[in-house]
Amino acid sequence: MPPNADQRSLLIKPVSGDCNLHCTYCFYHDRPTDPYKQERRHRMSPEVLDALIQQGMALNRQVATFGWQGGEPTLAGLDFFREVVELQKRHGTRGQVVSNGMQTNGLLLGADWARFLREYRFLVGVSLDGPASYHDHYRTFANGNPTQERVLEVLRMLARYHVEFNILSVVNRVTADHGPEIYDYFLSQGFTYLQFIPCVEVDPVTGRLTDFSVEPEQFGDFLCAVFDKWYNHGDPQASVRDFEAILAVYVGQEAPLCCYQEQCGGYVVVEYNGDMYPCDFCVRKDLYLGNIQETPLDAIFESEALQRFSAEKAVPRPECQACAWLPYCHQGCPRFVGIEGNRRHYLCRAYQRFLAHAHPAIMQLRDRVLRQRGIDPAQMPTAANKPVLPRQVGRNDPCPCGSGKKYKACCGRKGASR
Repeated sequence: MPPNADQRSLLIKPVSGDCNLHCTYCFYHDRPTDPYKQERRHRMSPEVLDALIQQGMALNRQVATFGWQGGEPTLAGLDFFREVVELQKRHGTRGQVVSNGMQTNGLLLGADWARFLREYRFLVGVSLDGPASYHDHYRTFANGNPTQERVLEVLRMLARYHVEFNILSVVNRVTADHGPEIYDYFLSQGFTYLQFIPCVEVDPVTGRLTDFSVEPEQFGDFLCAVFDKWYNHGDPQASVRDFEAILAVYVGQEAPLCCYQEQCGGYVVVEYNGDMYPCDFCVRKDLYLGNIQETPLDAIFESEALQRFSAEKAVPRPECQACAWLPYCHQGCPRFVGIEGNRRHYLCRAYQRFLAHAHPAIMQLRDRVLRQRGIDPAQMPTAANKPVLPRQVGRNDPCPCGSGKKYKACCGRKGASR
């Protein structure tokens, strides 16, 4: 089923991919498919902004959701975002809630920004990859100078001004081997709202994975190790977005992350000039949906092009249909499929291992949450004990359950049960 109309949101790029940093692993670097690479500077005009806010506020008269991203969205300037709020007031209706989120490297934020973000309750995501030795490995200024110390100063300032923020940490070839250390570091700094994003990028020239991309085995190890720290014997001390998204599925809700949902299409990307696309990883000419000054947002969300893009995620892949964890990952994010010619999801083994590892602990958390809601856990469906295996899985193939064992030594044993 297509995403519910009440869940529609916007991911807005007021400066497109422009940024004040030069992070090695940034997927905006040298993209041959970037429709705007010939233009040196990108800034959203007042006319596009007004059309965007007016139509965005009309998408849902109960809650209007705007996500501001880049590149680096703060390059648009504080006055730009003051105008955003004024337009939201002008085009909103009585009782309508407005949710603004911003993803930033934080380096341009100062006291005036902090007062504004606090007053209008922006939720701010700040990029931080861990201690300086890890963060500064890839996240540098254009001249190569480190950034971690400045990011920490900004985070402490945001805390002083009571701005709500979370940490976005990119899991790359370097950081993936240090998950527990990075998790402990964040908690030691008082950062307890965390999300970890896998770095998987293909070199646009060679078509091969970049040397900073995390490997599947690495990412699986990372997820398992960080999950154990987070679970903390049943007493989590932090919020980790991926873990809580999976827990939501266990308690009968839809995952709040699109990568774990059955279909894509819950949000639309709006570029600085009003051009619209179905996903931030799919800003390319062949997936162009229209321009906001010519085609209304509500028509874009109902368009055949977006519906077709959304449905592609749910097209069954045999190797996924054989997996016990399909109800939780729904075949994962499509951008990781087909890398280096492999039809399988690049991080499939990582998620299989993680879900198999975390399942007993998540079941305990699930039962606790259900009881708190007055629901008998025995009445709720659970993950299948064994996957339904297709005929093409050989005895010496890896078991689709994610155990890491061969099929013949796991679910392929006569009478085997998990």
